[in-house]
Amino acid sequence: MMKEEQHNHQNQRHHRQKKLEFITVKLVRPVAYIILLLLTYTLGYLSASSSSSTIFSSSPPPPPPSSSSIQQFVNLPNQLDHFRVTTHCADPVPSEVVRQTIVDKVFNSTSPYDSFPPAHVRNLLRKKRVKGWGSKGAVFEHLIRKVKPRTIVEVGTFLGASAIHMAELTRQLGLNTQILCVDDFRGWPGFRDRFKDIGMINGDVLLLHQFMQNVVYYNATESVLPVPFTTGAVLEKLCEWGIFGDLIEVDAGHDFNSAWSDINRAYRILRPGGVLFGHDYFTAADDRGVRRAVTLFARIHGLKITLDGQHWVINSS
Repeated sequence: MMKEEQHNHQNQRHHRQKKLEFITVKLVRPVAYIILLLLTYTLGYLSASSSSSTIFSSSPPPPPPSSSSIQQFVNLPNQLDHFRVTTHCADPVPSEVVRQTIVDKVFNSTSPYDSFPPAHVRNLLRKKRVKGWGSKGAVFEHLIRKVKPRTIVEVGTFLGASAIHMAELTRQLGLNTQILCVDDFRGWPGFRDRFKDIGMINGDVLLLHQFMQNVVYYNATESVLPVPFTTGAVLEKLCEWGIFGDLIEVDAGHDFNSAWSDINRAYRILRPGGVLFGHDYFTAADDRGVRRAVTLFARIHGLKITLDGQHWVINSS
């Protein structure tokens, strides 16, 4: 009798132990998965390649984070929540109506070049003032010849050097291409320390007017159209309006958050088979986050980054 009771007690203890092991496995696996996901994202966020010839660094991996760091990340919401975009894009409109769609929705159905320049700024504009960084790199001709784009979206324009160069290239190749230049045309705080010749009226810098004057000078008004609002606001609206790009250049804010937001929003309006590209992958500006944003984006979406000079290139196909 005593042996039987001992045997039953052992069976019950064994059953409880098995049940505890089962519950532990059920709980540990999801938690471990979450920790791995957060660590992967965090390491991608912090990583930056120091090599000028390879995409990903071959240096030894960083030391594992401490247990306190892991606990901190476990208690935080998924950091990607801060960058999610919820708007649903409309069906793409035909390329031949892209320009008129922008003119109707942004400029009250009147071209911004009509009666340009207005009298109050005419004497403050230079005949031409074109300045850019990497604006005539070989990448532009390479991609335009490859993609033969009907619509190009340039995110970050400044004085229009890249846009004017692309307009000339498409003209030489006999392409009927519309180039949309997305920029708030405000520059950045203190930019007039370097560009003192850009006029200002009552605190309003004349970047947009000088950009348009440059486009007029190069006879590109039918090809190049400004969309003068913040990059996030414009890319969101292009998505809602069904305006997609065959070729999209992202070269606006160079900090991680700005570059990350622009790249993700731009990718949503990239036509199938289109190409996304940008500057500052191997320049001093990459220290502020461009390369990290591009690398993380490519890893998440399983896309390959190729390099063309100082430019990064991502093919959607």
